Amino acid sequence: MNTRKLKDLTVSEIGMGCMGFSHGYGEIPGEDYAVDAIRKAFDHGCTFLDTAEGYGPFLRPENRGHNERIVGKAVQPFRKKVVLATKLHIASEEPSQDGSVYKTIRRHAEASLKRLQTDYIDLYYLHRVNPDIPVEEVAQAMGRLIEEGMIRGWGMSMVNVEYLQRVQDITPLTAVQNIYSMMDRAYEKGVIPYCLEHNIGFVAFSPIASGYLSGKVDPNQKFEGDDVRQWVPQMKRENMIANRPLLDILSDLAKRKNATSAQISLAWILHKYPHVVPIPGSKNQERILENLGAWKVEMTEDDFTSLEDALDSIEIHGQ
Repeated sequence: MNTRKLKDLTVSEIGMGCMGFSHGYGEIPGEDYAVDAIRKAFDHGCTFLDTAEGYGPFLRPENRGHNERIVGKAVQPFRKKVVLATKLHIASEEPSQDGSVYKTIRRHAEASLKRLQTDYIDLYYLHRVNPDIPVEEVAQAMGRLIEEGMIRGWGMSMVNVEYLQRVQDITPLTAVQNIYSMMDRAYEKGVIPYCLEHNIGFVAFSPIASGYLSGKVDPNQKFEGDDVRQWVPQMKRENMIANRPLLDILSDLAKRKNATSAQISLAWILHKYPHVVPIPGSKNQERILENLGAWKVEMTEDDFTSLEDALDSIEIHGQ
């Protein structure tokens, strides 16, 4: 697979979100199946894996680290050949209990290292900004962890330009991970251009819009348990039906390209920006390998322009 740069990190141009093996899409697969899926993804050229300390069944505290342990086990045979990204969340009371923001972040990082069975984290994200904790202090702490060799780079998730400006001069960001797809384009104004200007990678999560852009989600499907799609407005039945014109456009181009609709949606992202790396997530091995195959789709300027024109003319429901 072709590669891209997230600042100083070289990654496959399509990564893999591993959350689905622990949370988010209904019943989770067995550990052996998940480990096998990650290893097959690596065999297909994927060298960028995304996890988080919080990913576990129903996001319960007792399940913390479930996903990190799976990822750590899976990559042991080829750890040095992949870029591992994980995330932490800082509760408001933690820094005062630990003595500083740095001590809190280091404690979280040490726990993640143990679960991932590694001695360094390639990309360490602040999962969400806690308004009680100044991001400047987080940036300073991340800088210390980089100096100590515990992490190679750091990032923030679901942030705007204001936050990026507050930390960039303290410890330059390696990547920003925000939601982005054909159906969620708000960050095309502000964040994505800022990242390009400042040599910050942009990692797009949910690039297939929770699977909707694959065209394989039944509007009558019931999402149960801890399936996040039951809370995603675009996945409500009425919105899935209303957004059908976009699926028709994708399906038409997919047929002409001998590709799938999901692959077209990913190829559109790759064509549009040189610094954006999508990380589609799935718990299904077949879907995972299909998504990774999007890098092979040849998108011409005419193809891209027709998609852009269509997106500009279609109202997206449920944003």
